[in-house]
Amino acid sequence: MADALSLDPASTAVLAMDFQVRIVDSYTHDGGALVGRTKRLLEGARAGGARVIYVVVGFRPGFPEVSPHNKAFGAIKGSGRFAPGDAVEIHPELAPAEGEVVVTKHRVGAFLGTDLDMILRANGVTTLVLSGIATSGVVLSTLRYAADADYRLVVAADCCADGDPEVHRVLTEKVFPRQADVVTADDVIAALR
Repeated sequence: MADALSLDPASTAVLAMDFQVRIVDSYTHDGGALVGRTKRLLEGARAGGARVIYVVVGFRPGFPEVSPHNKAFGAIKGSGRFAPGDAVEIHPELAPAEGEVVVTKHRVGAFLGTDLDMILRANGVTTLVLSGIATSGVVLSTLRYAADADYRLVVAADCCADGDPEVHRVLTEKVFPRQADVVTADDVIAALR
């Protein structure tokens, strides 16, 4: 990184996206290491005064949010995953602190159909630090929407993972830098001190 990252904690939120037990266990190659780095990122954000917001995938009984035209979520509906009572809880090592917001989404990205944008704007957040699983799913979709909505974007690349490590590499090294600063958790923590 050519210039040191600078972040204003008052206008920064770290988004911890889809760090649910089922997703960590299913879609990561180094789940324990990823959770450890992300835990350090979240603790550093809190200590530095930035907001931490969780985004999780979940559905109501009967999956009324899932269109029969949606191939990916149609498969989820058919399996019953992410319904109430299913193992959808946030990984216990990354559990929200008292008062932290948890946004439930019904699509890949964190914004469509949720109140995330309203929560961010109501709290003066203009910079988002993205972390999540999968890099090619929630991170990519959220980054694209947020860039179009004029948020300043930072991706903590070592706190993102994808089922395909090559896809993760291409996104974090070639695609994301066009719209975001791509850094490490330690870079974010240092910038918030």
